[in-house]
Amino acid sequence: MSILRLPQPIGRQKEVLCLPPIGHHVVLGTAGSGKTTLAIHRAFFLANRTTDHCGKTLLVTFSKCLVAYLESLAGSHNFDVEVRNYHLFARGYLNSRGKMSRNCICGPEDSKFLCEQVLAKAKESDDNPLLNQPSELFLDEFNWIAKHGIRHLNTYAQCERVGRSAFRVRRAERQLVFSLYSDYLLAREAMGKTYDWDDLGISVLETMRTDQTPRMYKHIVIDEGQDLSPTEITSLAASIPSEGSLTFFGDIAQQIYGRRMSWRSAGLNIPSVWNFEENYRNTRQIAELALALTEMPYFQADTDLVTPKSPTADGPKPSLVTISDVESENQYVAKIAERLSQSGTVGVFFRDRAQETDFVNALSCNAVRLHRDLNVWPTGNGIFYGTYHSAKGLEFDSVILPHLSHTNFPYPPDVEIYGHEDVSAGDSRLLYVGITRAKVNLVLTYTGTLTDLLPKQSALYTRSQR
Repeated sequence: MSILRLPQPIGRQKEVLCLPPIGHHVVLGTAGSGKTTLAIHRAFFLANRTTDHCGKTLLVTFSKCLVAYLESLAGSHNFDVEVRNYHLFARGYLNSRGKMSRNCICGPEDSKFLCEQVLAKAKESDDNPLLNQPSELFLDEFNWIAKHGIRHLNTYAQCERVGRSAFRVRRAERQLVFSLYSDYLLAREAMGKTYDWDDLGISVLETMRTDQTPRMYKHIVIDEGQDLSPTEITSLAASIPSEGSLTFFGDIAQQIYGRRMSWRSAGLNIPSVWNFEENYRNTRQIAELALALTEMPYFQADTDLVTPKSPTADGPKPSLVTISDVESENQYVAKIAERLSQSGTVGVFFRDRAQETDFVNALSCNAVRLHRDLNVWPTGNGIFYGTYHSAKGLEFDSVILPHLSHTNFPYPPDVEIYGHEDVSAGDSRLLYVGITRAKVNLVLTYTGTLTDLLPKQSALYTRSQR
């Protein structure tokens, strides 16, 4: 079984590696630019005991699955580096301050139940049509409020942009929404839940601001930082001493968790932003498809979006395969995955867990499911599968993306709640993440009609029918 090896920095990457070991730094890069590699090397550089700036260093990322991958790349280097996802860091810190009791975090199902209770009670005395919107939209707004650390109505009322396009909260209605949010917090407290996953960041930040004890970490490095909320980033910045450093690595094009939030809202003191356009992972053919996707109407532009340079490495065009029916599609995808896994790693990604099950049932060999409790990263060739969200930050020799029909993208259950435009924008980013995980081979399959979220230029693909 082979060992994952950490690539060495090249070119301008070496300059980022040796940024000053004090203050705040932001590095934005396109997919394949080596951000994860740089994040690990940066953490080693800051924790190196032979230097004057050395100190305990936290390498933090969004998902637990990615933690296992980062630890496998980091190996057994003799440096004082810890790898954590944000929620583990937050829970550990709050527990050290006596603010984390057993079962004190409200899970998604309980949050939905409480929100529906609050809405039902409000409808008894208020006929505002806004109250007839799905509870998911209100929970989404509560999420936005919590992740921006908003504690007071006046702050919320003055926000310039609030809500999804399907749920724009007019200024006249913000008092009602904030009242519902306050009632939700009271109901949550009555259930014995101090937090939900969305407001851990502001709780850590507020505790840090009055905490005079020595900081646990001198340096913090954030990988895949685009999916952390402003309060989560600010709380990490508050977790280092004045002589320490925070280094943020991110790619706005891969922001796929929740509603779009900008790292710029975190209040970091940034002298300049480093941009990396070089793509070291994908072949030219895969990179051209990814770039064409970012130019599609539903792929929302952003001032921090780094346009990639097409790499010089050559490879096969992405394969776009039309298949007669879903059962045949699962059989075909399983067969191709098994063949490609004989000579490399294969990632197979789905929009939901139900599609995973059908794929696994069609396999004749073992495969590794990417999930939040994956604590040890398997090495060597093989098949890895999961949702698009589980693929964040990872890379594989080959990637297969099945079920790309218009009946799956944009995702119908989400469209029913959030509307076609918002879900199309989010699902476009999911496709971008999936496509850019592939180093050499990319296979796209669908039945019926291809989704409108993918580029239609024939020159981008090798097309076939099964």
